[in-house]
Amino acid sequence: MSDNSLSGHSKRAILDFLKRHGPSDATVMAQSLEISPMATRQHLYALEESGFVNHAIQQKTGGRGRPSKLWTLAKGANPHFPDTHADLSVELIGNIREIFGERGLDKLIGMRTEQQIATYRLAMIGATTLKEKAKRLTKLRSEAGYLAELQKDGDKFVLVENHCPVCRAAQACAGLCRQELEVFKAALGPEVSVARTDHILAGARRCAYLIQRKTA
Repeated sequence: MSDNSLSGHSKRAILDFLKRHGPSDATVMAQSLEISPMATRQHLYALEESGFVNHAIQQKTGGRGRPSKLWTLAKGANPHFPDTHADLSVELIGNIREIFGERGLDKLIGMRTEQQIATYRLAMIGATTLKEKAKRLTKLRSEAGYLAELQKDGDKFVLVENHCPVCRAAQACAGLCRQELEVFKAALGPEVSVARTDHILAGARRCAYLIQRKTA
């Protein structure tokens, strides 16, 4: 598969859209990305031929109307959303576990957690509202490669991470996922509740966290 198969901004934008939104119709993508429907379909067919996307036929409700195609990412698109230094990370985790045992690995993760908490708390200085804190957290996660976005749900917020750049490392060491919640809670403060509602390692398309103020 040559790099030319992913040349052009539009094709990359389509892959990013599918990563963020999951199975989608070409017309919806065209409207959102401001690309003509015909061009969008041409890009999709080219991406499918290159192994980046798949499609499934969806029947209209009640069986009426022309069936539509729902497009999804294929495994071939994974390199477009890299798992940061995956092989090295997994190898290092295995080596640490072998040399220092599970306790040593937990100690190392604990040290990393403390460093992340300090960094995130520093980024929260001056943020007084729940909205501003959630926005800053989302920015931090986006900069770290998680394709993060913030959604409002009444007086609550949902932090969505459409990609996990450390997924393979997290599969090898569950503590990496556990420490994420600890970091979020420590950064947002004791008056804020954070709960994971979707988890990539549990089979979900994305990770999502419900952020809200604690009730008395």
